[in-house]
Amino acid sequence: MTQRDPLALDNQLCFALYSTSLAMTQAYKPLLEPLGLTYTQYTIMLILWEQDGVTLKSIADRLGQKSGSLTPVIKRMESQGLVKRIRGKEDDRALSIALTESGKVLRTQGLEVNRCLAESCGISLQEMETLKTTLLELKTRISKI
Repeated sequence: MTQRDPLALDNQLCFALYSTSLAMTQAYKPLLEPLGLTYTQYTIMLILWEQDGVTLKSIADRLGQKSGSLTPVIKRMESQGLVKRIRGKEDDRALSIALTESGKVLRTQGLEVNRCLAESCGISLQEMETLKTTLLELKTRISKI
């Protein structure tokens, strides 16, 4: 009967996405623990490993979050010695985030986290790429609502 009930939790796309997202975050937890990173910190590091010295606003935009919600996370990362906050010379409200040497060195371990997670998903790289593309297309469509 659940199959036909449009309001059954298991029939909801939103719940499938939500529960999968939670499971994915939990899968990262033991892999990130040795690096001393939370999942949110890891996503920030991914951005900085891609392009160092970006603004807090740019990081927040990429993650779909508000700058204010990331500020405590960035401060914690700074106290861990992974990043440094750099105020703008002409506008001290402009804040850039840059990797420290320790943050740069952590990239090698980040590559291993990425490899282990991809392996544990149990799907091919092609399937992973197709799934990612489909999810990003869905996100684009939802953003227009």
